[in-house]
Amino acid sequence: MTDTLRTVDSAPGPAPAPVPGAPDSGPGEAGTGPRTLKRSIGVVGGTLLTISCVTPASTLFVVVPDLFGSLGTATALTVAIGSLLCIAVAFCYSELGTLIPSAGGEYAMVSTMAGRLAGWLVFVLSLLVVMIVPPVIAMGTADYLAPLVHLDASWAGAGVMGLATLAGLLDLRANAWITGIFLVLEVIAAAVVAVLGFAHAERGAGSLVSMEVAGSGGHPDTVTVMLVVSGLAIALFVTQGFSTAVYLSEELENPRRNVARTVLATLAISTVIILVPVAAITLGAPDLAALTGGDIGGMVAAWSNSAVGTFVSLCVALAIINAGIVMVIQNSRVLFASARDKAWPEPVNKVLSKLGRFGSPWVATLVVGVPGAVLCFVNLDTLYGITGVSVTSMYILVAVAALLARRGPHAHTQAWRMPLWPTLPVLLIAVLAYVLSMQDPTYLAWTGGITAAATLYWALYLRPRRTTRWLVTIPDES
Repeated sequence: MTDTLRTVDSAPGPAPAPVPGAPDSGPGEAGTGPRTLKRSIGVVGGTLLTISCVTPASTLFVVVPDLFGSLGTATALTVAIGSLLCIAVAFCYSELGTLIPSAGGEYAMVSTMAGRLAGWLVFVLSLLVVMIVPPVIAMGTADYLAPLVHLDASWAGAGVMGLATLAGLLDLRANAWITGIFLVLEVIAAAVVAVLGFAHAERGAGSLVSMEVAGSGGHPDTVTVMLVVSGLAIALFVTQGFSTAVYLSEELENPRRNVARTVLATLAISTVIILVPVAAITLGAPDLAALTGGDIGGMVAAWSNSAVGTFVSLCVALAIINAGIVMVIQNSRVLFASARDKAWPEPVNKVLSKLGRFGSPWVATLVVGVPGAVLCFVNLDTLYGITGVSVTSMYILVAVAALLARRGPHAHTQAWRMPLWPTLPVLLIAVLAYVLSMQDPTYLAWTGGITAAATLYWALYLRPRRTTRWLVTIPDES
């Protein structure tokens, strides 16, 4: 299959001129022009990679404990609400991803539908997410290697990022098999926790909506609705990885069909893998203080024995490594696509768009992996907060793009179409805007400052060079 490309330039003016020194076409492509990635994986391989990027077990064991600490018994309810919101988000991704099958993911979709500035801001937000999430997950490795060896969390996370970067340099098909094997262990660990939690239930199903958290002195405090709404930003992050299917759409065979299948199947599977154990832990925790403490490994050991606890811990450690591999793969594709689309000065574009012997964008992979290792030494709460704000803001802009996806020539393009359009995107925008307004002002300020700097770069560098910079290219099937 040969990929042709069309260039998105939504602002009025002359057509974009060819860019001197643009990267040559890849092997098998006629002529010269922007490089495209090879379509080498089907829906099964794409689903394995995408579910691994959701990283259900590592999310369950690394991110969810923080939710238990602030939401207590309301954690399962919050994750369930976040998953319902993600259905609407997944519909938006599925429709836009089949219309715009590009490794650029969100920014290619939004640039095409809502304009180049909106696409650039989405790119910056997605870049924040893809740079922060891998080290956030990687730093959880030390806790789950503790039965065998005691490691500093930051150094262990940096080591995981190093291993993930090396694996990310390999062929994508090989990585699909590697992550698939790790994913099996990941699902087993989550299943063991679910079985043990339900088998040792200390309270009834009504506790899942009891809205209690352990306060000072161990006395129960009420979890307010405002706390649940605030926690939705992290709950959205819990299942956020289903968007990887869109990033891989340029490498998926028959993306018009397989992107939507992969997005929706991944969301359904990952929600079950995460939500069922969360409910089991809520029911099986020996008391409210233990639940709020979020020591899932300790609870597993108490429910079973040290051998089972060690097995689960090692499965989780492997799941974290697995997540790191897939996230580095995804994130390197974002940088590769931005260089191909001329987001940077030409020397930078040439370097970031280089492909290695395995067909992977090796320089972009290194650029993602090395800073990710450095971020393992940054305060974890700050990383969580900025990620939650960035994900919520990015989803709002994707929903806006989905509202515009059926106008002009796109109205007649063959693509998967979401049900209940335009009601779902409108409701999603309203709900997510409210969730965003409830976030910590510090994290809003950090994310807002980065976005403002990106807007300045757009105004001073990209916009004056609109015929030679930020030319979003969309591969076509042929």
